[in-house]
Amino acid sequence: MNNKKNIFQQIISKKIITNIVYQDNLVTAFNDIKPQSPIHILIIPNIFIKTLNNIKSEHQLLLGRMLLVASKIAKKKKIDKSGYRVVINCNHHGCQTIFYLHMHLLGGRQGINIFF
Repeated sequence: MNNKKNIFQQIISKKIITNIVYQDNLVTAFNDIKPQSPIHILIIPNIFIKTLNNIKSEHQLLLGRMLLVASKIAKKKKIDKSGYRVVINCNHHGCQTIFYLHMHLLGGRQGINIFF
């Protein structure tokens, strides 16, 4: 895969302008262009990882940072008390549509309980 053509890589490098809500040396977070909740933010690593299946032990700090950033953004957006959802889709049956590891932070309304 050519990372330079991936939409997420272009957002990280600011070749595509979007509303970045957080960025550091490991991760970038921005508003989803097709939000599924009033608050729908994508959190992505600044390095290319195709799917959750492709993570390695050296990615532990990066994955922890993604979760920490999700928590910080939830507090900033004032959804930490009411609740929010963090989702990582993996591969076709997991509904992954962009094959670049990313986490969805969803909040601002009651979610649907899909677990019985």
